[in-house]
Amino acid sequence: MNLTVDHLHLTLGRVPILREVSLTARQGDIVGLVGPNGSGKSTLLRAVYRSLRPQDGVVRVGGDDVWALSARAAARRTAAVLQDGGGSTAGLTVTEIVALGRAPHHGLLGRDGTEDRAAVTDAVDRCGVRPFAHRDYTSLSGGERQRVLLARALAQQPGLLVLDELTNHLDIRARFELLNLVRASGVTALAVLHDLDLATRLCDHLVVLHEGTVAAAGPVLDVLTPDLLADVFGVRARTERHADGVIRITYEAQPLA
Repeated sequence: MNLTVDHLHLTLGRVPILREVSLTARQGDIVGLVGPNGSGKSTLLRAVYRSLRPQDGVVRVGGDDVWALSARAAARRTAAVLQDGGGSTAGLTVTEIVALGRAPHHGLLGRDGTEDRAAVTDAVDRCGVRPFAHRDYTSLSGGERQRVLLARALAQQPGLLVLDELTNHLDIRARFELLNLVRASGVTALAVLHDLDLATRLCDHLVVLHEGTVAAAGPVLDVLTPDLLADVFGVRARTERHADGVIRITYEAQPLA
């Protein structure tokens, strides 16, 4: 499902947070949102998944303005995996957490049907959480919890995944495993990532936010130029594709003064 953000302007407490922000993600693309702290990345995600309403501009998922849809209809299209996004999980098992992803698809009675159970089973298996499916969610490690939250999002069967620091506080193996799960899902994704090296591995395109505006957008090598890395991130570095096909960033020993 395609995502289009068109000339978005969002103010909080009279302070402009986002100004004239535009971006696109085509079906199946993984678009990374990167930028310094306070550049507006998480605020932009909140506008995309209908948590913050912009003062101007439009967010379209599948061609429709998300704010013209009902909350339930919008939730069928967009699923969010947020930092510490488990919500109220006291006493819930992993399977019960994953099943919460089916809520936007329930009718008035709110009962799980055959399709719901099949979606939950598929998400549990795809995210590798079957071995602890009956454990209390709160007993899991950080990496295991993130897998469960991703499974909940996939059980929602969205056209768009919104990911806010999915790999935060995880060890390197858990990071790669989660990124591979996102890639294998085939779902269009908009992901905030602070780790530029992970962003270059995961993303088809990058959008760099700086002081609430888009500083650059496009393919990784076109965006992460030495000049941009210096101007926006304050580091001396170069980005290149190595013989194994992986794009890597090489940093100089000292940051800019």
